[in-house]
Amino acid sequence: MKKRMPVSTIMTKDLITINQTDDLTMAESLFKKHRIRHIPVVSGKEIVGMLSYTDLLRISYADAVDENETDVDTMVYNMFTIDQVMAKTLVKVSPQATVKEVAEILSEKEFHALPVVDNSALVGIVTTTDLIRYLLEQY
Repeated sequence: MKKRMPVSTIMTKDLITINQTDDLTMAESLFKKHRIRHIPVVSGKEIVGMLSYTDLLRISYADAVDENETDVDTMVYNMFTIDQVMAKTLVKVSPQATVKEVAEILSEKEFHALPVVDNSALVGIVTTTDLIRYLLEQY
């Protein structure tokens, strides 16, 4: 296993993002369409928050609906904004941070994704799934 592997080698670079002005119905659609669990919330190229699928489940009944179902009652989503639901206090890492450093952060915190930021611009996201894939490649 390479000891100083930068997180930029395992992060997701082709990002699905959302703006604070978008709505939660759109967010749910992106989660399901792309089969992802975290969406960075951006203003231009700068990250301002992180929305997770779990955040949506906390405010909705979406977990009671089949994941393949497309007709979800969106009344609850209209009661909240992305800004109200997203995580705003983010731990960010640079592309040069090591995989080990990222693993330590994720193992100590209660979240499963970290934005990767270079000169205040969002350049990627690294998740616990990315880390597991990396570890499996080592065997």
